[in-house]
Amino acid sequence: MKVAIIHDWLIVNGGAEKVLKEIITLYPGADIYTLVNFLPEEDAGWLNGCTIHTSFIQDLLFSKTWYRNYFPLFPFAIEQFDMSSYDLVISSSYSVAKGVITGPNQTHICYCHSPARYAWDLQHEYLKEANMNSGVKSFIARYFLHKFRIWDTRTSNGVDLFFSNSNFIKARIKKCYGRLSETLYPPVDIARFVLHEKKGDYYLAASRLVPYKRIDLIVSSFQQLKDKKLIVIGDGPEMKKIAALAKDYPNIKVLGYQDDVSLLAYMSNAKAFVFAAEEDFGIMPVEAQATGTPVLAFGKGGSLETVVDGVTGLFFSEQSTESIIECINRFEQMPVAFNVAAIRTHSETFSDVAFREKLRSRIALLQLVAR
Repeated sequence: MKVAIIHDWLIVNGGAEKVLKEIITLYPGADIYTLVNFLPEEDAGWLNGCTIHTSFIQDLLFSKTWYRNYFPLFPFAIEQFDMSSYDLVISSSYSVAKGVITGPNQTHICYCHSPARYAWDLQHEYLKEANMNSGVKSFIARYFLHKFRIWDTRTSNGVDLFFSNSNFIKARIKKCYGRLSETLYPPVDIARFVLHEKKGDYYLAASRLVPYKRIDLIVSSFQQLKDKKLIVIGDGPEMKKIAALAKDYPNIKVLGYQDDVSLLAYMSNAKAFVFAAEEDFGIMPVEAQATGTPVLAFGKGGSLETVVDGVTGLFFSEQSTESIIECINRFEQMPVAFNVAAIRTHSETFSDVAFREKLRSRIALLQLVAR
């Protein structure tokens, strides 16, 4: 069986790339197709020497840093990949990868991280963050997003089976494409995390410092909780803002980027992991639970599926300082501490082993039926 794997782009080794890595583990001889590949060589070992095919966008001017600006060309570019010689096509898609053209005798399975957020229900939020909510640039952007939605809906019909990365995304796929999907949670390398029963006296917030992660709300909450310690790990566009918020508060430490070893140590020893984002899934809360650390999370989106309220953590109902403070006080006043072993056991539901087994068995069943 000849297999092709389609991935939107290879730039960093992030969450979507962890999914790609597991698919490659199942199909080590597969060819990989992607719009652009600028993954640093030192971060590309997990590709296992696969043959990588890139689109014409790879060779366009300034594509290494400006590739997103070629967005209007993405649908056309992905359709130029010739899939005719492959029996099985697996797309790992959060933008255009699922739009490759396949025939009736081929099986196309899409692992959908999400329909392109910036084109669908989060369009207005993305335009606002890009300072493009009015004016000529806004009009042009809205026009191309309109055209993209038409193309995106049409190409969803070429997929034989959708996997969604959470029930939250399952609902988004149904809304955008009118298609049913099966939830297959992203793989988390649970084995590299060790259960740590003794916890420290600090709370931890860790993520890329971008607006939707709402790290600013967490820091603002601890400005009022002066008797409680917060450690913030991560870097990104909001670094200066977060550092400024913490500047005059000795109970809040902003450490910036930390390597995996340091991050794991802080995560293992934290009293609790605080997570204020509305995520599609959210890998970090699962990683925190793998160390036995409870999670205090915004009760919306993927957190509703990764955190069990009252068992592996607690939810707060609003993205507000008041709601976060109320949740932390409730956590502090709990008469019985969380069972760290139960927290760890729950995290194993999302292991990379579980991901591979379900994907392998479901593809095998689909191909058997197709025969």
